[in-house]
Amino acid sequence: QVQLVESGGGLVQAGGSLRLSCAASGGTFSRYAMGWFRQVPGKQRELVTGISTGGTTKYADSVKGRFTISRDNAKNMVNLQMNSLKPEDTAVYYCAADRSLTLTRLYIPTRESEYDYWGQGTQVTVSS
Repeated sequence: QVQLVESGGGLVQAGGSLRLSCAASGGTFSRYAMGWFRQVPGKQRELVTGISTGGTTKYADSVKGRFTISRDNAKNMVNLQMNSLKPEDTAVYYCAADRSLTLTRLYIPTRESEYDYWGQGTQVTVSS
């Protein structure tokens, strides 16, 4: 039903920037809370950032001040601007959507199980 397609990953040197995009189709994008997760081999997938239907945001401590999530409901897009990249940011980044009805437009899901749809992932590699 809902399809998510990430783009923008690649190889960048430490200190550089990348902008990831996630295009959604097949649903009502404005009603979905959105999140970005990342995963490296041998480690759990972790929430990088999330944005509620109302536009409130949450960031992992490791990326605060460096990453910015935004959504454009008119374009059915969510973006992740990544600045001052570090080697430890290297991971596969996944876009996810939560279609669940919530009581507040400020709610941001934080667990993998709360998200219903996932993109295919895009590789981000940061070299030293």
